[in-house]
Amino acid sequence: MTDQPYSDKFLRDILRGTKTVAVVGVSTNPIRPSYFVARFLHLRDYRVIPVNPMYPGQDLFGQPFHASLSDIPKDGPIEMLDIFRRSDQVVPIVEEALETLLPRGLKTVWMQIGVMNNDAADLARAAGLNVVMNRCPKIEFQRLFGELRMGGFNTGIISSKL
Repeated sequence: MTDQPYSDKFLRDILRGTKTVAVVGVSTNPIRPSYFVARFLHLRDYRVIPVNPMYPGQDLFGQPFHASLSDIPKDGPIEMLDIFRRSDQVVPIVEEALETLLPRGLKTVWMQIGVMNNDAADLARAAGLNVVMNRCPKIEFQRLFGELRMGGFNTGIISSKL
């Protein structure tokens, strides 16, 4: 598996065409990358649906955690699936998404940085979905929409100190 080249237009169209994201493997720990990405998406007005069986009865950004994709109530479309799981765990997640989220408007399967699974990607593409592997929607959003600054951080602090 190698890094896939994705055009800026392809990524921009995905991010503009998405309103709701189911995030599999998201954590409640604010220093975990999954939390940081989910929070960023939430702050950019995406509806973030948290999926992680480790947090029963808890909420994240006003949305209840779900143990699996099939546990998400059928109360609206979900356009993107963002996966924070090991590469070898992705195929069953994509299979479940095809069963439960495809009828709800799923358009994109997004695998986070370090997550690549060609079998899962082939399944999703065969169903007509967009697939992104080994990328982060937060980083791509910032890069494509002018929020990414030197070193990848937009601190809001102007300094001439080195």
